[in-house]
Amino acid sequence: QVQLVESGGGLVQAGGSLRLSCAASGRTFSDYAMGWFRQAPGKERESVARITRSGYSTFYADSVKGRFTISRDNAKKTVYLQMNSLKPEDTAVYYCAASIRIVPGTAEYDYDSWGQGTQVTVSS
Repeated sequence: QVQLVESGGGLVQAGGSLRLSCAASGRTFSDYAMGWFRQAPGKERESVARITRSGYSTFYADSVKGRFTISRDNAKKTVYLQMNSLKPEDTAVYYCAASIRIVPGTAEYDYDSWGQGTQVTVSS
């Protein structure tokens, strides 16, 4: 399996930006499709964005489309989530996850490894 560590969370005002990073170690990073999920207080964890092994294809939840961008650097074994025009409803713990599926879906069971999460708080 691959081990994942997120960073880059923090407190930001509405309309601001943050970039999350997820560094991988262990097995070959390019063997995994990657996803970002988030979990707000009292809510279930939800898929935010996904990216295929090569980075050629990306997928987004409707709630973040046009504001968030997922990308990856296989040489650095890192996946990123650029978050712009942040809203208070984006407040959550953000997790990255790795999947051996070629194109993982939005379900948690599609993913094999998870990071510990990083808190993002957007103030109004």
